[in-house]
Amino acid sequence: MKKHTMPFEPDAVLTQSRLFSEMSQLEFNAIRVFLEPGFASEGEALFHEGEKGEAMYILISGTLSAFVTQSDGTSQWMFNIKPGDFFGEMSIIANEPRSATIIAKEDSSFMVFQGIDFYRIIFDYPVIAVKLLKAIGSVQNIWLDQTAKHLNDLIRWGETARRRAIFDELTGLYNRSYLNESLQDRFEHGSIGLRKLALLMMDLDKVHTVNENFGTTAGDQMIIAAANIIKNNIRNGDIAARLSGDEYAVILPDTDITEALRIAESIRKAVSKEKVYVPKSSGSSDMEALTMRTSIGIAIAPIHAKDRDALFHVSDEALRKAKFLGRNRVETAGE
Repeated sequence: MKKHTMPFEPDAVLTQSRLFSEMSQLEFNAIRVFLEPGFASEGEALFHEGEKGEAMYILISGTLSAFVTQSDGTSQWMFNIKPGDFFGEMSIIANEPRSATIIAKEDSSFMVFQGIDFYRIIFDYPVIAVKLLKAIGSVQNIWLDQTAKHLNDLIRWGETARRRAIFDELTGLYNRSYLNESLQDRFEHGSIGLRKLALLMMDLDKVHTVNENFGTTAGDQMIIAAANIIKNNIRNGDIAARLSGDEYAVILPDTDITEALRIAESIRKAVSKEKVYVPKSSGSSDMEALTMRTSIGIAIAPIHAKDRDALFHVSDEALRKAKFLGRNRVETAGE
């Protein structure tokens, strides 16, 4: 940041600024003598977040942007500053570090109001000081509203990102990554021992033929229908995930083989009763009812496996056995 010749007389902008718009010409003149010109080239920072603030600014020309640092160290844009706007005042009023980094989006000129002069005005010209502080307060309310909206947006965006990180978009079930982490957490923290845990591995039988004959949209309808059936046939606390394609897995905490078989059979039977209606051909209004079938494999920790990867392996082997023995059935590891 450096001093620079103003591209035009700044008073026209200053007198229209919220900071001075309610002042008489004499009141404005009393403050004007304390203002110093400054200039920032495109990309230059006027100040950085966390620095000590000793002055406030009024932008005369150009555009500035405010950025804050997020928890992951990246910079998040907050708002732009346009000619006539003032900023940096809270650091000198509250004696707090700068709350944002201000960077010039283009070559920009401004006036600098040093903190020591700000307080001189307050003590020497109390009537002017009241108008200054009133203007600052009104703008702060506007900025607080804007900041609240921005924070609400961040929360909403963060929630969307969180959902994308752990949920499968097509079915609404958890994704493979979340299932892996949940299962690993149970092994690492010793909750699997005397307390059994069951893992169901399942996929839909011959969905590829549906994709070939009726298109992938019909296959997706089956995948979604099966996911809804799984949701409706598991308990609170169970974790159902779509692994990929038409493959699913379900973690059943505190579950022995008898209960796991009951849940698996309820899912299998419900799937076999489901019908998905799709057009008989592209563009046709005639619908065809497609039936569904599923094969399911079950493994129990710590009986069949003592770590996550082994549990996946043996439950997948049980699923392969169910498919080998004719599909549309439930099989258990070790049998």
